[in-house]
Amino acid sequence: MKRLLFWIMTAIMIQTSLSAQDKDSSQVYVCPPCGNSCDSKTFAQPGICPQCNMTLVKKNQAKRIAFYLQDGVEVLDFAGPMEVFSYAGYEVFTVSKTKDPITSQGILKVIPDYSITDAPSADILAFFGGNGLRASQDSAVIDWIQNQKEVNYHFSVCTGAFLLAEAGVLDGLTATTFHDALNTLEENYPRIEVLRDARFVDNGKVITTAGISAGIDGALHLVAKFQGLNAARRTAFYMEYDNWVPGDGLVLSGDSPYLFTVAGPDLGDYVGTYSHSSGVPFELVLNSNDRTLYAKMQGVNYPVFHEQGETFSDASGDLVFFERDGKGSVTGYRVKSDGELFAKLK
Repeated sequence: MKRLLFWIMTAIMIQTSLSAQDKDSSQVYVCPPCGNSCDSKTFAQPGICPQCNMTLVKKNQAKRIAFYLQDGVEVLDFAGPMEVFSYAGYEVFTVSKTKDPITSQGILKVIPDYSITDAPSADILAFFGGNGLRASQDSAVIDWIQNQKEVNYHFSVCTGAFLLAEAGVLDGLTATTFHDALNTLEENYPRIEVLRDARFVDNGKVITTAGISAGIDGALHLVAKFQGLNAARRTAFYMEYDNWVPGDGLVLSGDSPYLFTVAGPDLGDYVGTYSHSSGVPFELVLNSNDRTLYAKMQGVNYPVFHEQGETFSDASGDLVFFERDGKGSVTGYRVKSDGELFAKLK
């Protein structure tokens, strides 16, 4: 009896999930902000923007993120997360103390979108290293941080943590920063538990990362936190950030996107050669290192992520529905649940 109830509940959960996915297709999708005319377009289905070739995202998932930049800010500190958040479909804008141009690492000139006197509200406030300690001693900037009452999350990369520390955002929390600044953070702010050897630390609403390239890891973690692990994996694939290790940080909150993964089917069952709408068969292979299926097409490996049951998603976020025969062997796939079956050839 218990076994029967288990399968009934499982069937209901799967049907509910697939119904929700069908419902999602009727929601509004938008192109991640790219500065082109497609920014103003909306779409009824997920997929790829026909103009800029970026993956469409649900409009209600878009976040507004304020990047505070100070003179001397490290380029990769903010450029890496900016790439992640932009592709994930979030609206990113820059803020500095004034609208005067700032210079990143003595090379790159940046004109801020806003000053601290006219910056709009944001869902996330982000801070970056490169003169981070000096910026943290500017009382006007710290006052601005403390007065942002509508912010839901704080995010820092490298010595950007010092601005959050000075504003009291990190009081009583665990945090990390650039390896050469760990001792300084610990000595100057005793109310913070400073963690070494961590790519990022997630306290729930406050996320800090180690230096420079670690900001990319922290940004991908936020995408996984907000949109699910596969969305972050698609973003990493688009960026060709091949060395990302999901969950390679300390998650102290109860909403970790890495804890509640459901054991899926044996991915080896799907390995093989399949027919394709182009008429050219492709090979589906399994990478044993990241436990991900890849479709080898025209010399490029495209990831295929397991979602639930026999349902997967491709690099664009479109669903792929595999089928099995009565003996349990995979026989092919459909790109629409009721569409043409593309056979597994061998």
